[in-house]
Amino acid sequence: MSASRAIGHPGPGAAAGGGGARLAALDGVRILAALAVLCYHYLALDSGWGKPAASVFPVASACAAYGWLGVEIFFVVSGFVICMSAWGRGVGEFAASRISRLFPAYWAAVLFTAGVLFAWPEVRGVKAFSDVVVNLSMLQGGMKVPHIDDAYWTLFVELKFYALFALVVVRGVTYRNCVVFCTVWTVAGVVAPTADSGVLSFFAIPTFSPYFIAGIAFHLMRRFGPNAVLWGIAGLQFVLAQSYVQGRMISNLGRGVAAHTPVWPAHAVIACGFLVMAGIALGAFDRVRWRWLGHAGAVTYPLYLIHMMAGLTLIHHFRHDVRPVPLVLGVTALMVALAWLVHRLIERPLGRRLRSGLGRAVRDISRLSAQPPTVPAVPVQAPAPEAERVRTVRR
Repeated sequence: MSASRAIGHPGPGAAAGGGGARLAALDGVRILAALAVLCYHYLALDSGWGKPAASVFPVASACAAYGWLGVEIFFVVSGFVICMSAWGRGVGEFAASRISRLFPAYWAAVLFTAGVLFAWPEVRGVKAFSDVVVNLSMLQGGMKVPHIDDAYWTLFVELKFYALFALVVVRGVTYRNCVVFCTVWTVAGVVAPTADSGVLSFFAIPTFSPYFIAGIAFHLMRRFGPNAVLWGIAGLQFVLAQSYVQGRMISNLGRGVAAHTPVWPAHAVIACGFLVMAGIALGAFDRVRWRWLGHAGAVTYPLYLIHMMAGLTLIHHFRHDVRPVPLVLGVTALMVALAWLVHRLIERPLGRRLRSGLGRAVRDISRLSAQPPTVPAVPVQAPAPEAERVRTVRR
């Protein structure tokens, strides 16, 4: 992925529509999506093994070849969570919450992955130190700078979604505004592929917009209840998403492999993802309250950020010394442990400090902008003595 970005990619912990209780089922979806992406990278890509992955895992690689769909599911979750977390917030609060959520773990992941690639440039190296610095901004996708980790492409997609949804936050996150936003974005996504406008295609993100929009619709169902309009929005997004599945298979598997890989499982996975999110929206999984899901779900974002290039490098480095199955299990366990450390030692404490500092800055901007501008006082001259006034008049 992403971006859950995450991502995909993965967003923050989710709360129930109006109640504030964490939706454990959303964490479950995140975990499955993250594991699917990890399996795709470790079991279906050839780069880590130095030969076709299908020759190493004949059966598992055929299933893992569809793991890239975890990104699409992450985007549905992101639409749901962002709509939910932005409710009742101003644009400053929204921006502060997103920055403090995304960047601490991301900074750690960029530095960690760059260190691994500098030390063992076996699968791929880092071309320039400046690439690492630019990657710390998360804006490399718009600057044509290589990603330190190929999974980071989803984070730029997420950033574009946040920029678009900020327009709703400026207007006020309401039921009506969210529906209008979904409608306008759907139209833009349909028009963009044939319009001669690079800017429209850049922001409309037609390949992935159906997933974000569906997530927003599912959250509106969760908060206000389902109706024909919301079902129509979600259903239309499912239909629009199908037209891009073949292209996504080619971009992930290569044209040759994709030509011999059945496409129907990809459609089935997307359908299951939409059905599960609809079930969450309707409360079908509200009884799922396992606490461990929340802890595991919190680790999915840093896991997504650090697992790909570092994991493939380790697999490549030890592929002749350790048998494939123990090697994959060991690298996965190591990445999960490192992700937990990033979450506990970096993401949580630095995220709190960043959120607090940005919150103060937003409040200062609001307070100082509300104050009337101070006009410098003009010194008032004292009146002339009465004798002088009389003499002046007589002249």
